[in-house]
This record gives sequence, structure tokens and C-alpha cells, in this order.
Amino acid sequence: MKNNFTKRDKIFIAGASGMAGSSILRALKKKGYGSNENFENILIPKRKDLNLLNFNEVNLWFKKNKPDIVIIAAAKVGGILANSSHPADFLLENIKIQTNIIESSYLFGVKRLIFLGSSCIYPKFALQPIKEESLLDGELESTNEWYAIAKIAGIKLCEALRIQKNFDAISLMPTNLYGPGDNYNLKTSHVLPALIRKFVEAKERDESSVTCWGTGSALREFMHVDDLGNAVLFILENWDPEIQRFNIKENKYLTYLNVGTGKDITIKELALKIAHIVDFRGEIIWDKSKPDGTPKKQLDISRIKSIGWEPKIELDRGIESTILTYKKERHFNKLK
Repeated sequence: MKNNFTKRDKIFIAGASGMAGSSILRALKKKGYGSNENFENILIPKRKDLNLLNFNEVNLWFKKNKPDIVIIAAAKVGGILANSSHPADFLLENIKIQTNIIESSYLFGVKRLIFLGSSCIYPKFALQPIKEESLLDGELESTNEWYAIAKIAGIKLCEALRIQKNFDAISLMPTNLYGPGDNYNLKTSHVLPALIRKFVEAKERDESSVTCWGTGSALREFMHVDDLGNAVLFILENWDPEIQRFNIKENKYLTYLNVGTGKDITIKELALKIAHIVDFRGEIIWDKSKPDGTPKKQLDISRIKSIGWEPKIELDRGIESTILTYKKERHFNKLK
């Protein structure tokens, strides 16, 4: 590896309070990054202390704090309803956040940058399982195209800076994530946390039915967020795209990799699984007036597996632990 960072280097995690950022923070601390028991070299500024939407503020923060490694987990995220209702917000805010951080990282000599994209960057009807070279090979799914376009811009900015400026920026494309710290707001959440909330509350209220969006036929892949945290750490330490080279065209190699489980499940099967775990025995009603989104979105993870990483947390075990965490978080928030 050409990378010359150490466990005492300063690491900036943008979005450390979010679900993905928190998992990355846990993985880094567990491996001994951060210099000492206080982890003073892991930089996790709060939103009130650093406005990522403001380039001048981000620039000044980099000048003062001089991080050696940058991991971008910060983003404006949400499910189908949120994306459809606020397209300008998803496009503008995500482009600003990632561009401000990536450009400042280059300008202030960061050793290595990891940008988290998303599996939604791929075309709606991409060949399955989806390989990395499917990027820009077809039309996006309309229900999340604004978020996807912003993420594609970030991936391509990292690639362009590597080509033109020899800046060590790489990207990871996580599949659908779930786990501790997820968003359970039914207006803005993704499908798995939304289903957990609906079935837990229906069980507690002894309701006779739960209504779910769409037909339930869409296939989705889900990965526990702690698997992502470990993947980010593994790639940080082990992947140099110019040495472990994945060629996709003549004179062109990958600077981004898929991260997932390589396994998918229908939304209907997922709903039945969650209902079984929470012991909800009522009727599940499918509101077919609501969109299904992309019919199938399964990632090909053969390349990251060939380097030596693979997921560890099985879906059933991950959902069970997530439901317990959700109940604890909800109880705690009620007491606050």
C-alpha cells in the first residue's frame, strides 16, 4: 500500500452522529484509532460547530484542524416519500456537503478520503446482480433520482481528482442499511425501519392490520450498519485501487466498490419476517396505489470479497437486535 497513515493520524468523520457515521466511529475506536483512550484524534464536530453546507466554514475548519484522513458519511437521506416531496433539497444539500468536504480535503493535503455513495446510483433496470461498471449505463429510478444524481457527482469528483491531481479518494457503494441509530419517522424513513415501527406499534396496540406500501414484490438487499463500519475500516487499510486494480475499460480502473450482502429479499417476505419476530398476528394489507420503486436491486460484491472482506451479520439476527435497540431508543427518548 502506498498509504502512509497511522493510528495516531487525525481522522475526520463527516456525519459521525448518523447511523453510518456512528458505525464507522465504533469500528475505528475498536481497532485503536484516535491516539489514546480519549480518541482525541478522531474528529467528529457537531452540526452547530461546523456547517457542512457552507464552503468557507468547511475550508476554515480544515485549515485549523488539518485532518489526515476523511470519511464522508454525511448526507441528506430519506425514503421514497421524502425524495419525491423534496427533490431540490436532496440534490442541492448533498452536492454542497460532499463537494465542500472533498474539495477542502484536496486543498489541505488529506492523505486518503473515503466517500460513501449508495446503491441507488445504479440504473433502474441494471443487470442483476449489479456490477460497479453499471454506473451511468441507464435511466435512474425516478423515486430517488435526485439523491442518486448527487451521489454520482460525488463519486465522479473523487475519480476526477485522482485522475487530474493524483488525490487518493475512493468511494464505497453501500446497499440498504439498517441498525442502531436508524430513522423511524414514517414520513422520511426507509422501508425496513418503517416496517419495524409499524409492526411494533401494531403489536403494542393490538391492532388487527398493518398497511404497507406497494405490492410487496420489489426485491431489496439489506446490510446491518456495523458490517458497513467494518467494511470502511477494511478498505481504508487494505485497498489501493491502483495496485488491487479492477479494470473495466481500456486504461480505466475502478475507484469505487460495492458493499453489501449479495442477497436480497422481497418486501413482502421482509414484512412477514418482522411481523413474526414481533409476534404480530394480524392482517398485512398492501396499498398498491403506492410505488414499489426499483423492482430489484442486488449488488455484486465479488470484488470487495476478493480483497478479503465479507459481511458477518445475518438478516434475522440483525433485525432482532435492531428491534430491541429501537424499543430502547424510543423509551429513552420518551423519558428525555
